[in-house]
Amino acid sequence: MDSPHNTAVLLLPFIFALFFSSTPPALPSSYPPSGAGQINSNSVLVALLDSHYTEISELIEKALLLQTLEETVGRHNLTVFAPRNEALERDLDPEFKRFLLEPRNLKSLQTLILLHFVPTLIPSSFSPAHHRTLAGDKISLHRNQSGHHRVDLASIVHPDAIVRPDGVIHGIDCLLVPRSVQEDFNRRRNLADISAVLPIGAPEVDPRTNRLKKLAPPSPAGSPPALPIYDALAPGPAIAPAPAPGPGSGKHWFDGHRQIKDFIQTLILYGGYNEFADILVNLTSLATEMGRLVSEGYVLTVLAPNDEAMAKLTADQLSEPGAPEQIIYYHLIPEYQTEESMYNAVRRFGKVRYDTLRLPHKIVAREADGSVKFGQGEGSAYLFDPDIYTDGRISVQGIDTVLFPPDEESPVPAGAAGKKPAVAAKAADAKLRRGE
Repeated sequence: MDSPHNTAVLLLPFIFALFFSSTPPALPSSYPPSGAGQINSNSVLVALLDSHYTEISELIEKALLLQTLEETVGRHNLTVFAPRNEALERDLDPEFKRFLLEPRNLKSLQTLILLHFVPTLIPSSFSPAHHRTLAGDKISLHRNQSGHHRVDLASIVHPDAIVRPDGVIHGIDCLLVPRSVQEDFNRRRNLADISAVLPIGAPEVDPRTNRLKKLAPPSPAGSPPALPIYDALAPGPAIAPAPAPGPGSGKHWFDGHRQIKDFIQTLILYGGYNEFADILVNLTSLATEMGRLVSEGYVLTVLAPNDEAMAKLTADQLSEPGAPEQIIYYHLIPEYQTEESMYNAVRRFGKVRYDTLRLPHKIVAREADGSVKFGQGEGSAYLFDPDIYTDGRISVQGIDTVLFPPDEESPVPAGAAGKKPAVAAKAADAKLRRGE
């Protein structure tokens, strides 16, 4: 038998061959290629996350897109159009930002973020072209008339803000919003999501048949209200000192207050209708009541006198209790009419009578000089600015004169004698309009 010493001597050549062999062991074939599993510290994505574009970086993390972008930058060069922080902090609509950050709208947020990433290198001296983004939509790169570079509706204010071997970052002045995200936001804003369980009362027994009464079938979403609009109006000044909630269905399919706010802002931005908007918001609470009516499914057409017409109203006409409300109610038609529909009606029928919210008075419309003329005699008004605001529930048409019912006296100059303001007629209107 060999001794242990002889065995160790025999194994020494094999040990030396193992440690000093010049051929390294082969790597497993399952290892990922360089750059596929991780990104370089000099990558454009790392530069974006560490840059002063902090708002878009936070949205990338909230949208759970870091892994997707890491995989993309490992395969392609990347061009990033990064909006400045002010565009997301101050310039963005707070409701739209709240919509993007809701967990259920994660898909919309991801689509919006990926619209700012193009999987190709676009230098600052680009030629006008269309490029497909990571969101799947195309964006247009062009120059405006003054020669500035633009991407869709945004201006490139900092070209080549950050340049890296695998990509470039251009700074833009506003957020790029895909059409699909904007449409989804408008849908969520206009239609209320009915997710709560409506309370149902205890079953009632019919004493004649001794059986349970059948409940009325539920009305489909967006169907017209069962009550006429006059029964849904809040009591006026002749009954209550302040408007109180009137009878309603409780099913708010539409965000009426948001739509009222939108049309009042449109009036102000349109210009020339500030006095009418001021009466709706400050002098009366009719804006709130109109919003409640639209929320319950009613539609309205507003005949809005311009500022020149409102300036002709005297202090006496506005100082009587309930007078501003009566003036506005006479300019509200409980139908949805546009300039085209009204003009076609007066062309076909010659004279059309429209109901107003000031019972029992109606507004007479007829065709005159290629337009629609409301009222009769010297107090008539032309449809001056058509379709200032139309959204399917509220239609606003601008007119050039404040309308009054035909049985009321026309506005009296301050120096005229022997005439009295029609206070009695207004008081009678206030009583007839409510609860009779």
